[in-house]
Amino acid sequence: MRPDDVAPEAWRVYVGIIRAMSPSDRMYRAMELSDLVRYASEAGIRRAYPDADEREVFLRSAQRRLGPELFHRAYGRSLPPDEPRIRS
Repeated sequence: MRPDDVAPEAWRVYVGIIRAMSPSDRMYRAMELSDLVRYASEAGIRRAYPDADEREVFLRSAQRRLGPELFHRAYGRSLPPDEPRIRS
């Protein structure tokens, strides 16, 4: 489905490029985009919690992805209280 802000011709070119890729290339690109989203999310966590160590960043990232119920089933109450300390 073409996004509203993309011209039809540009969308046709994009779809053509995707269709020309091998399945493994498409999978590689999808994983790259997934990594990019994860890195951006972790950067937001690091900004909101500047004192967080890598374990806390991992746990807060997992909490965002899993939601509170599944996160607590998987990791228990392993996070400190949720009080962002955003730098000004």
